[in-house]
Amino acid sequence: MDPQSQNLKTAPPLTLGRFHISEDYGFLLPNPLKELPDYYRPWMEIANRLPHLIGSHQLRAQVNEMPLLNCQFLTGYREQRLAHLVLTFITMGYVWQDGEAQPKEVLPRTLALPLVEVSRNLGLPPILLHSDLVLANWATRNPGRPLEIRNLDPIFLFPGGESLRGFILVTVLVEKAAVPGIKALVQAVNAVLLPSPDSLLQALQRLRISIQDITRALGQMHDYVDPDIFYSVIRIFFSGWKDNPAMPAGLLYEGVSKEPLNYSGASAAQSSVLHAFDEFLGVRHSKESADFLHRMRDYMPPSHRAFIEEIHSTPSLRDHILSSGNSQLLTAHNQCVEALAALRSYHLAMVTKYLITAAPKAKGRRMSRLPGPPQALEERGTGGTAVVRFLKSVRDKTLEAILHQSG
Repeated sequence: MDPQSQNLKTAPPLTLGRFHISEDYGFLLPNPLKELPDYYRPWMEIANRLPHLIGSHQLRAQVNEMPLLNCQFLTGYREQRLAHLVLTFITMGYVWQDGEAQPKEVLPRTLALPLVEVSRNLGLPPILLHSDLVLANWATRNPGRPLEIRNLDPIFLFPGGESLRGFILVTVLVEKAAVPGIKALVQAVNAVLLPSPDSLLQALQRLRISIQDITRALGQMHDYVDPDIFYSVIRIFFSGWKDNPAMPAGLLYEGVSKEPLNYSGASAAQSSVLHAFDEFLGVRHSKESADFLHRMRDYMPPSHRAFIEEIHSTPSLRDHILSSGNSQLLTAHNQCVEALAALRSYHLAMVTKYLITAAPKAKGRRMSRLPGPPQALEERGTGGTAVVRFLKSVRDKTLEAILHQSG
């Protein structure tokens, strides 16, 4: 037996538990906390009133009076995640309270110091992330009932009312729909290592169904999110200070650094789901897209990033299927790739509706006293990419992963 085969036989089976990924909730934080210890009440009082404080232009004054609190009383991972969620929500409101024409370019030390400390503890950047906005920002109304939109609420909100609530919760349901796919991916990796063609075929079929379920879950955006409100009111609060013409220098975190720091805003590209599927299915993106996607991994919880890297380091599914000559596996693999490309096409159509089509309409009117639509990021995603070109590229490169039987 050659050494490589020996390694395959002795490689430990891949498990989700090793990467703190839930069997029930996937990359979602299971049952996130909603309350911090009483010591942190000054943060919570502001975070719970964000839509009102931003709408009435009082948030900055409130933050400027906030005491400097110590992070040492945060015990355990879930409290740290809640603290990151609270502090990043306040940060985005503080920076963008008066819109992109008047962003705050200095974050006061009472906010900057604890935010950077808790971020370092978690291995995350000090800005609002997908892992805050979505993965740790949901609660069930009735814990005994299923995860569906009527039984869910976000923990914190910006202005944007029902449309923001819908945007967050539909994205929670997209992450939930991915759970069977993540589990199927683990089953498939282990089936390649064994090897077990029957188990691999079953896993690929489950993965395809999960990808199709993700697409269906994403479709609920149309029911719950108004494109005009998303573009004109909500989107600015996800915007970061890297590759954003409205804040070319970045944000100065007072007491942390003498120079401004640059971070990308919250983006769907920070979800670990498609990164894991791409690595497993052997999707190879263009250099520009791949560079951006790899940078977005720095915005994921470290254990999720490690899971994606583990998938990358496992034996190639593509090589395994081609060398097996098993036409059923080839077909099942290609059906997964086609489902993934269809999901990306659907996402592209949605971004066109909520960004490109909404932009000219938003320019024509202002929504009440709120900041107004961000024009600096008009055709760019909140992560800073030229979004339509990027999404077309990742969709087209996905299709290039289709396998063809040799001979």
